[in-house]
Amino acid sequence: MYVNYKEKMWACYYIAHGGDEHGFSVTLEPRRATVSVPLVYRHGSRAPFQNSDKPSFTERLRQNRARANYIMSRASHGIASTRGDDANVSIPTHLGGSVDSLEYVVTVGLGTPAVPQVLLMDTGSDVSRVQCAPCNSTQCYPQKDPLLDPSKSSTYCGYAVEYGDGSKTRGVYSNETLTLAPGVTVKDFHFGCGHDQRGDNDKYDGLVGLGGAPESLVVQTSSLYGGAFSYCLPVQNSKAGFLALGAPSANATGFVFTPMRHLPDVATFYMVTLTGISVGGKQLDVPPSAFRGGMIIDSGTVVTGLPHTAYNALQAAFRKAMAAYPLLPNGDLDTCYNFTGYSNVTVTIDLDVPNGILLEDCLAFHESGPDVGLGIIGNVNQRTLEVLYDAGRGKVGFRSGAC
Repeated sequence: MYVNYKEKMWACYYIAHGGDEHGFSVTLEPRRATVSVPLVYRHGSRAPFQNSDKPSFTERLRQNRARANYIMSRASHGIASTRGDDANVSIPTHLGGSVDSLEYVVTVGLGTPAVPQVLLMDTGSDVSRVQCAPCNSTQCYPQKDPLLDPSKSSTYCGYAVEYGDGSKTRGVYSNETLTLAPGVTVKDFHFGCGHDQRGDNDKYDGLVGLGGAPESLVVQTSSLYGGAFSYCLPVQNSKAGFLALGAPSANATGFVFTPMRHLPDVATFYMVTLTGISVGGKQLDVPPSAFRGGMIIDSGTVVTGLPHTAYNALQAAFRKAMAAYPLLPNGDLDTCYNFTGYSNVTVTIDLDVPNGILLEDCLAFHESGPDVGLGIIGNVNQRTLEVLYDAGRGKVGFRSGAC
């Protein structure tokens, strides 16, 4: 069997506000149980390993824009669901600075005994995959951990995956025991064993797919965790966040919920409808029609893409609020500032809280296209929020200050 797979996206319902303690907030609805894994920023100081040879900010943004463009083109072909039980598990998550990425990683184990694997956490993908032996330096990118040896796996078939940033992987589709946390395993977990990687500058061991198609970790474990999961993406250099499988039954307080939308022909992506944006506590004058395409929530996309009218309104309001600071010439992002010599930056938003607003001193938003099209909520705008996906109940929850 040959599996052809292209990277996916998510969708969710949100309202952005400037001027609160995070400079950004979201409005939604309540929900149930979990298993949790620490989550770290791929380039953060707390990530599992460090690497000095990393791609430039420009290259990372190029990859991000390519991914976003691919998601938009794939999702534009259409405008779905799972559920389960009460078990739960939590896994630490980290910002992925150590593996040259602006996305987030988790560490899990594959095989018996378990071989640790640092995996990119991707809600826009379904097929989980790792690099496997044999895989020489011309076929695979460098990684810290030993390559997984698939020879003990009971089944194989060919697979090929092409991602939105142009990178590719191919190898054998196999099954093994997945260890999520001490004493918490998933038997017969199906994933891709990659022997040939192309166009990827990152150093992580692989990827864990959290999309809505049958190949994803979420769907494969739906009998245990009900097809629900949540995560909290930490800010760079902060403590770890988490990836939790299942919905919190005991701790659903503090969440606000919104309806989950789906694309009819693309099971991977989860969507919401943006209803408004506020800056400095003032609602921007953006008609509802500007948001009619919907927004995909994607942990693997860095910068949020807003449709034309909404983006122009946000950009103008933000530039007005930041008028005291030098605006740099257009670069990779079009609203960037020079804060050299400013020891205290004060505006109507708190710039000391690095979530939702700025990335490398730039407004972490860009224009995604015409108002009729889709937008994407990137991971910068999700930081420190617990984002809960409950496909079985058709809703997405948000809880502030979760990590």
